[in-house]
Amino acid sequence: MARRKPHHEFGLPTDPPSQRQLRVGEEMRHALAQLLRPGELRDPALRDASVTVTEVRMSPDLRNATAFVMPLAGAKADEIMAGLERSAGFLKSRIGRRLGLRYAPNIVFAIDRAFENAERIANLLADPAIERDLHQSDAEDGERG
Repeated sequence: MARRKPHHEFGLPTDPPSQRQLRVGEEMRHALAQLLRPGELRDPALRDASVTVTEVRMSPDLRNATAFVMPLAGAKADEIMAGLERSAGFLKSRIGRRLGLRYAPNIVFAIDRAFENAERIANLLADPAIERDLHQSDAEDGERG
């Protein structure tokens, strides 16, 4: 009997994505970006919305995709996410035809929090107490070297 691969605490495989997953994810990101241009979709929440597709992560079998999106300036994020969920079936069929895959992947949309995390880290590093600690460790490294 084959052994299962170990998983992270979130249930994700420990193996990095394959070249094929990365390539199909990037092609899908480009196709989604074209389909999500303002005026392309009929959904009222998406008709005039400017949505950036930052990343698409594919499952190992290429049947599921998570598209990380960011509405312009984060405006109306809940409304836009609801519109994306309503349009997921339509987007799946259009992307399936464009990419020429055997199976069109199911698409799940998620807000990309990378920008918020980067801002939080920058604010932490700008904190005077942390900045002082960073400079102390730099001075200690200089004394050892």
